[in-house]
Amino acid sequence: MATEEVEAFTFDGGRVEPGETAEFRFAVSETYLGDPVRIPVTVINGSRAGPTVFLSAAIHGDELNGIEVVREIAQEWEHDEVCGTIVCLPVLNVQGFTTQQRYLPIYERDLNRAFPGKADSTSSNRIAHRIYRNFIEPCDLGLDFHTSTRGRTNMFHVRADMDNEETARLARAFGTNLIITGEGSSGMLRREATEDGIPTITLEMGEAHRFERGLIDHALEGVRSVFAEYGIYQQETVRWPGWRTIVEGWSEKTWLRADAGGIVEMLYERGDLVHEGETICRITNPFKTDETVVEAPFTGLLVGVLENPVVYPGNPLCHFIKVDEPQERIIEDRTGRPHVETSSGEE
Repeated sequence: MATEEVEAFTFDGGRVEPGETAEFRFAVSETYLGDPVRIPVTVINGSRAGPTVFLSAAIHGDELNGIEVVREIAQEWEHDEVCGTIVCLPVLNVQGFTTQQRYLPIYERDLNRAFPGKADSTSSNRIAHRIYRNFIEPCDLGLDFHTSTRGRTNMFHVRADMDNEETARLARAFGTNLIITGEGSSGMLRREATEDGIPTITLEMGEAHRFERGLIDHALEGVRSVFAEYGIYQQETVRWPGWRTIVEGWSEKTWLRADAGGIVEMLYERGDLVHEGETICRITNPFKTDETVVEAPFTGLLVGVLENPVVYPGNPLCHFIKVDEPQERIIEDRTGRPHVETSSGEE
């Protein structure tokens, strides 16, 4: 019986043979002084055939949780039994990371709106092109780790185009309780890779500028589950989260914003379901003599909430997604078959 041939992983200027691991810095741009801007890369090429997966983080330079996830996979996991290839990209936005900024410092460009990039275009497009052509295009699937921006926090969840069968498989395999559907904006890494035949999902986890150990551990479990689903780690099993809610077909989503300046008292946490008319938070002055009550305009899910409790008028308070069925949620059982379950507060 013939066995599938294992191939080398190749990129501009190098190759990683089957059974080898390579760690290197790959030039994607240059500084004003002409020095190279290089992203760290670890490629683990297994000695047995299997899919090629990329793990990316810090496409926004201040989003740190995913960096630790990718680093631990690359440096601390045992890879002797890997079937396929793991491409670890812990810091895509090096300029943003070194200055602890979300965007590329040059013109404050969002690197996650520049994919798949162009070789002869803007700085962000050139960086995206170098990354995409060398380390995304050769892959069969991808996991892109994110957090919320500074001063906010996101509940742990997956964002994926669930209308794409292969992307939906990947999203379910990660094993989160919540999946938010959507193809993403043009230029996003996950959207462009998925449209290019490389199913890719975004993992949202916590807040910027810090490591949150519980979320990091949760994400590591999700990666092991994905590796099991695709046979990369054949010794692992696919993780079942106990229950899963897929938020799809919502008619409204928004960041609720402050209509008054002051100090915020948030009454709910990320991940909570809030019913129409309930008070989400209060904004008061230092004497608590003036109070502005912020009520839920519809029944929805608090996907992201404010961490910094002081606001000007117009500042965002929470990322709120409308649930079309206010008393019901679509729950998947262990087989992945959906059924409707009445919300009782006990899951």
